[in-house]
Parts: sequence; C-alpha cells; structure tokens
Amino acid sequence: MSTKIFAEAYAKFYENLSSSTTREEYGVFFENSSEFEDPFQKVKGLNAIHNIFVDMYKSLHNPRFVVDEVVTSEDVAYLKWHFFYALSASAKEDSFVGISRVTFTQSAKVKTHVDYWDAGKNVYEKIPVLGSLVRFVKRKIHAKQQ
Repeated sequence: MSTKIFAEAYAKFYENLSSSTTREEYGVFFENSSEFEDPFQKVKGLNAIHNIFVDMYKSLHNPRFVVDEVVTSEDVAYLKWHFFYALSASAKEDSFVGISRVTFTQSAKVKTHVDYWDAGKNVYEKIPVLGSLVRFVKRKIHAKQQ
C-alpha cells in the first residue's frame, strides 16, 4: 500500500470538487464503511458523505479547496488546506485554513476523514449576536500576558 500515492490522488480529488462531481466519482475514494467528520457533523457511508458536499454547493457560492500540504505515515495522511467560499454571488469571498486527518484501507479507500478547523472563529464569530458572545468568552479565557 502506498499511502503517499493515495493521499496525493485524494488531495487532487478535493481540489477538483465541484457541484457536478458525481456520486460515482466520490465512490472512487469512499465506500459504505467510510466515515467523515467535521465540526458540524459526523456521517458514515458514501451516500451521506456525497450529500454533505451536495449541500455545501447548494448553500455556498463557489466553494473550493486548495490543498497546500500532504504528509503521510503508514496508513494516515494529513492534508493542510485552504477553503474558499462566499455566502452569495454578491458577497465578499472568505477563506480559512484546516487540517484533515485521513486513514486509508488496504484497497485505497478512505476509512476515516476528520476535519479540524476553528468553527468559532470561522463561523460562529461571524454571526452578529452569537459572534459577540463568542468573542466575549474568548477574551475571558485568554491567558493574560505578563
């Protein structure tokens, strides 16, 4: 098994995702036992994973990933990426950085994909009332500089 080759192909897949990417194309990497998790959801199976991305393309304008780095070790890969999106066609484009920890099966399918990114900073703080509360809490627990 060459995790490096699988991970690089997977990174290219992410960079080329679009609203027209078919379920069959997702099936190259995911199967019914594949698990996907991010700060908002945890799902299992090709159909559920495909549906997350279908919904992303319905909810956001021009969402896309740029993978900056791929690091592998045995059956694990870490992908550092930038996610670009706008809330509507007329909204300003925004972006944030995240890391995905991906494990692969012997047959080059994704076993687990877990995204790590700051939902507080990148989502909650941008919601008017909730954002004020999140920033207040962050200030309260922030370590004081001496």
